[in-house]
Amino acid sequence: MFFFRSREFPGKGSFPHGIHPPSNKFYSAGAEVEVVSAPKKVVLPLLQHIGSPCEPLVKPKQVVSCGEMIGEGQAFISASLHSPVTGKVKKLSVVTLPNGRHLPAIEIQTDGEQIDPDYLWKEITETDWHFSAVTDYSPDEIVKMIHASGIVGLGGAAFPTHVKVTPNAKRLIDTLLVNGCECEPYLTCDDRLMREAPHSIVTGSLLAGRALSAKEIFVCIEDNKPEAIDAIKKAAKNTVIKIAVVKTKYPQGSEKQLVKAVVDLDVPLGGLPADVGIAMSNVGTMAAVAMGVIKKMPLTHRVISVTGGGIVNPKNLFVPIGISMGEIIDYCGGLKKDAVRIIAGGPMMGFAFSDMNTPVTKGTSGVTVLTHEETLTGEETSCVRCGRCVDACPMKLVPTRLAMAARYNNPSLARRYHINACFECGSCTYVCPANIKLVQLIRTGKAQVAASMKKQ
Repeated sequence: MFFFRSREFPGKGSFPHGIHPPSNKFYSAGAEVEVVSAPKKVVLPLLQHIGSPCEPLVKPKQVVSCGEMIGEGQAFISASLHSPVTGKVKKLSVVTLPNGRHLPAIEIQTDGEQIDPDYLWKEITETDWHFSAVTDYSPDEIVKMIHASGIVGLGGAAFPTHVKVTPNAKRLIDTLLVNGCECEPYLTCDDRLMREAPHSIVTGSLLAGRALSAKEIFVCIEDNKPEAIDAIKKAAKNTVIKIAVVKTKYPQGSEKQLVKAVVDLDVPLGGLPADVGIAMSNVGTMAAVAMGVIKKMPLTHRVISVTGGGIVNPKNLFVPIGISMGEIIDYCGGLKKDAVRIIAGGPMMGFAFSDMNTPVTKGTSGVTVLTHEETLTGEETSCVRCGRCVDACPMKLVPTRLAMAARYNNPSLARRYHINACFECGSCTYVCPANIKLVQLIRTGKAQVAASMKKQ
């Protein structure tokens, strides 16, 4: 069901360009969140966020408890790490994530009495959150508690949340946008969280708004999620929070595009929403803020979707961070015979992987398993200069020029065409009739630019 309600916000509910790929959310949208018990071991990379890695606080053979800090984010742009299980530290190892990064990690063997994850989920989904308690905390206390809880953006970017909500005299924040758009095809974890835990999202939003001294707070939801809209609207009744129902369009959940859609402001090229007085955070992050500040529970678990035509039983799961991808796939009945590609995240911006030992991180929003039919594309041919990629690009870039710069290893040309302004949404690749892998080429071009900058 698609609908669009009368606007209660300055923007038009949409943004220039973008695309409308099939959402394919039917696989898991109707599946209530299930709680996954503690696995036999967890593997926790020390860098699960943008910024500096956290410093390990534990040694091999050390016994840790669930919720204990095992890695400290000592830099301002960093985030601490907490154990999701009670157990013994086995070793400090190196793990490869789907994006290809090799990172140091802490492995913990589960042992002893565990905190019941059903209890954690019950706390998150509790309806008896006292919104008045928000005023018991000063803005500075809220920032410190968020920092201590190791909370990062759970929408995928994994930017440390305490940085976003720290007041900055040079960038005064007027409006907080809470992102519940979930425009990435297939994924439904945010949708289910809004339906099942709206009160924790509202509480976290009020806390973040208080930390920022924001005058307005909008929870932004695409109009293809009517149940989530109604749940958040009911939970936010009698609060200052407003619901911004925006049009279903990809990539509506991207920060610059959502700022345009809701408050009709243009974030400058290379700039941040803070440059125009906007702060933005994901609905899952706001639920984590509520848990960290009000209930003193650090970020150890998160909701993910396991979905697609190649998984036997698509589900939405509440899982401990550090559990392996293979274990959650097995929990969902395993792979179908025609499964050919496993993606961490969604098909537009996610990364394909094959190692089932790959751990879930704070930024893992889901696992999408595609069949042969779902991945069919034609052979790549020469660019026909049709301009469809230009029409689709939400950043108003020229993707073919960026791809050309990468093919010829010309970082100077890539910088001239603003390659780093591309956030790799995949819209250009999706519409290209020549089946050119534009995003992959642009990623290569960014690496070339980074390498050239180091030489200077």
